[in-house]
Amino acid sequence: MEVVFITLGYPDNGGHGDLYYDLMQEFKHNGHGVTVVCQTEKRHNRQTELSQAGGITVLKVRTGNVTKSGLVEKGVSTLLLEDQFINAIRTYLGGRKFDLIIYTTPPITFERVIRYLKNMHGDGMTYLLLKDIFPQNAVDIGMMKENSLLHSYFRRKEKRLYEISDMIGCMSEGNRRFVLGQNPDIPAEKVEVNPNSIHPADRQQKISRTHIRKKLGIPEHALLFLYGGNLGKPQGIDYLIRSIDLYRDQDDVFFLIVGSGTEFPKIENYIRARNPGNVRLENFMPKEDYGKVVHSADVGMIYLDRRFTIPNIPSRLMDYMDSAKPVLAVTDPHTDLKDIIFDARCGYYAEAGELAEFRDAIEQIKRDRGKLRQLGENGRRYLEKEFNVTESYDIIMRHFIKDGSGEDCSKTKHYSSQGAQALSETQ
Repeated sequence: MEVVFITLGYPDNGGHGDLYYDLMQEFKHNGHGVTVVCQTEKRHNRQTELSQAGGITVLKVRTGNVTKSGLVEKGVSTLLLEDQFINAIRTYLGGRKFDLIIYTTPPITFERVIRYLKNMHGDGMTYLLLKDIFPQNAVDIGMMKENSLLHSYFRRKEKRLYEISDMIGCMSEGNRRFVLGQNPDIPAEKVEVNPNSIHPADRQQKISRTHIRKKLGIPEHALLFLYGGNLGKPQGIDYLIRSIDLYRDQDDVFFLIVGSGTEFPKIENYIRARNPGNVRLENFMPKEDYGKVVHSADVGMIYLDRRFTIPNIPSRLMDYMDSAKPVLAVTDPHTDLKDIIFDARCGYYAEAGELAEFRDAIEQIKRDRGKLRQLGENGRRYLEKEFNVTESYDIIMRHFIKDGSGEDCSKTKHYSSQGAQALSETQ
């Protein structure tokens, strides 16, 4: 079977732990032909190119700067994505036939790209991996006004992307319920849970906790809380600052923040103004070094803005579970991330904005210091069972399974015709 995967980000040199790289490798390992179409932002000064990487064809499309950019540049670059991707596909992959078209959000503006591929190969199945529910998430955190012209435009794009998708894979059951509640015209059987997943790492590697702590100036006796990942508005950075400031200069805890994003300067300004002795901020860290930091931490932290109404499941959870680290989630009350953590028995939860809850969680972690290793092991076992990339692969492939009579038991044909009808109605 020939598979094409449409996404924004895809690692140049591969690498374990990337959701999309691991999934595409799983398809390749199972004998399928795989083509990836992704972007290379203009800041990297590279032109559109077709190459091979680890047995996978990768088409990198030159685009504007969508990530780590201001709102205006990000908006314009996002609007131009569809034509840039379509032109590159037409030029480099025009003669190719694909049986399965997989794509992700963000961005929501891939709708015409998927339509183009579907029109080229009407019998191919389309599968959306829904990682971002836009524009509602932008409305939630005040980046877009509900019912504005911009919101209406993106909402139409969102609905059309859902219509053209034969199947929609959501990150959690709460995520699935939200999508169906906001889009009652979507058949319930078209939406399923297909969670974030990776290939669990080999656990044989031994890493010196003492060495990396000395390198970063972190006391050996302190409980090390690590926040790694994006530092943008969705993470509620104002509250992250307020919460860690509760423990400013307490020598039994240390907060290490590793990441980048539009809110990075806020943390810089906080450190400059308050000069906390137990907070360190790192803008960039090589992947190998970051992996050592994760292994050396005591607790991995996840933050989400308290205003979100969408049940988000940050992929950062995979890193912590993979390294057998307990999790402290500080999020809005709507996400079922807290339910996953409690079900896995791998960590703690505090509602974002509730400083008393955050303090209670930290104090509980202090008391549980002897239990942290077991909590981390619980998370690792949960990852191996529930968030293993082989499970995500099987969820997608079951739509191609035939019964003993040779009849197609999947929903693929039904939804392909339904999607085609929806397209004809919108054209």
